[in-house]
Amino acid sequence: MHSPDQRSRPRTLRHAAYGVLATVVGLAAAHLVAALTVPAASPVLAVGSTVIDLTPTPLKEWAIRQFGSADKLVLVGSVTLVVLLLAAVAGIVTARWETPGLLVLVGLAGVAGVLAVLRPGSGPLDLVPALVAAAVGATSLWWLHRVDDRGHPEPSPGGDGPTRRGVVLASGALAAAAVAMGGLGRWVTSYRLGGTDVALPVATDPASSFPTGLEERYDGITPLRTPTGDFYRVDTRLTLPAVDVESWTLTIDGDVDQEVTLTFDDLAAMDTVERDITLTCVSNEVGGPYVGGARWLGVPLAAVLARAGIDATKADQILSTDVDGMTISTPLDVALDGRDAIIAIGMNGGPLPRTHGFPARMVVPGLYGFVSACKWITRMTLTTYDAEQAYWTERDWVVDAPIKISSRIDTPKPLSETDAGTVVVGGIAWAQGVGIDKVEVRVDGGPWQPAKLGPQVNDDYWRQWYLEWDAEPGRHLIASRATNKDGDVQTDVRMRPFPEGSSGLQEISVLIA
Repeated sequence: MHSPDQRSRPRTLRHAAYGVLATVVGLAAAHLVAALTVPAASPVLAVGSTVIDLTPTPLKEWAIRQFGSADKLVLVGSVTLVVLLLAAVAGIVTARWETPGLLVLVGLAGVAGVLAVLRPGSGPLDLVPALVAAAVGATSLWWLHRVDDRGHPEPSPGGDGPTRRGVVLASGALAAAAVAMGGLGRWVTSYRLGGTDVALPVATDPASSFPTGLEERYDGITPLRTPTGDFYRVDTRLTLPAVDVESWTLTIDGDVDQEVTLTFDDLAAMDTVERDITLTCVSNEVGGPYVGGARWLGVPLAAVLARAGIDATKADQILSTDVDGMTISTPLDVALDGRDAIIAIGMNGGPLPRTHGFPARMVVPGLYGFVSACKWITRMTLTTYDAEQAYWTERDWVVDAPIKISSRIDTPKPLSETDAGTVVVGGIAWAQGVGIDKVEVRVDGGPWQPAKLGPQVNDDYWRQWYLEWDAEPGRHLIASRATNKDGDVQTDVRMRPFPEGSSGLQEISVLIA
């Protein structure tokens, strides 16, 4: 004989599965509606974006260190798992108390709806996906329980679970609908993102010819120019904005003589420059991957601001806003000090990819991206730091964040095993705005040895380097350090990225066989 608990367990699991299935159907329907209206308002993404905003900085930095560019996937997966667990609870509750159980499901969607409309730049359409999720999810759960009641008027003595054709057909139909709506939503999103085929102007002031990098001779050294598809991406965005270049505009307002709004064609018609610039993320740990060098095409930032007429005695900050309301603050004096700060519309000979800010973004050499590299930019407001705070300054990151002198060892890889003899130790170093003068290598705490430098692109670009090391068998520690053209040496003082960028020397361990 089976105990009551044993008989009720399959029924409980069955109704939990109904809650999960109904929620998946609701989320799929909401995703499809969001794809047609506001992709970022999809319930899981709305919750995930809020989690990102509320996550303490140390936890964010930990996530980036642990998961790298997969941190967003991990976050979305975690949010989805929590939602489905709560959905299972809703299914179980509905089996005994129908209205409270359905209200649990509606409440889950309601939370997502509230978070969606609280996002910066949100509108009435942001609430629609959550309403659809609530209606479709609750209706699906109600229907599954009705079908189940008809198929199981009394608990089966053996507790063998659902065997009625109606339950199987209903579950199968809802599962198929979820797959179809989810797939269609993905297709619509991809279609809306579309291509980035825009006519780019020929640079009025082109960059000089690009030299051949050391990677042609020494395997393992980072390419002198980062391929567009390999360029790092670190931002808070869980879904790429669908920006229509025909309707996109860039507005300059705030402490200006007159508010100015430019279209993409307006920008492209201005005098453009082509510049090779290295970008670095403030989340980059010593020896980390979040740095890249590319050729950018754009309009000088100073020329864009001059269209509106600026008064540097009034404003000290450029508060940049992207198409979804994300804000980045840039010191105004840095934008006007003569460096090659630009509003970029091209990257490595083609239009900006959507992952890197299509149709336009800010690029300011010498500053970490969180204060200089607003992607999908649509507004620049001239204001003061006392009057306005941007996303990262609200979270206690520094206001002015010059990139620190740094070097990275690309080859040999940490903890790798290499044959004894001549081993090439090589990598990259950067000191944007000043330039790299020399790189040195130290083995096992010995004297610093000068490395040979690769070709010079410009002072805003990284420099490759290498040293031919006569390696003997055993375990060895290899470190590198860079010196800029002003004589400043890369510090050995270790610092984490928060709040102004990491510092210290990279030292790796290798085994020579």
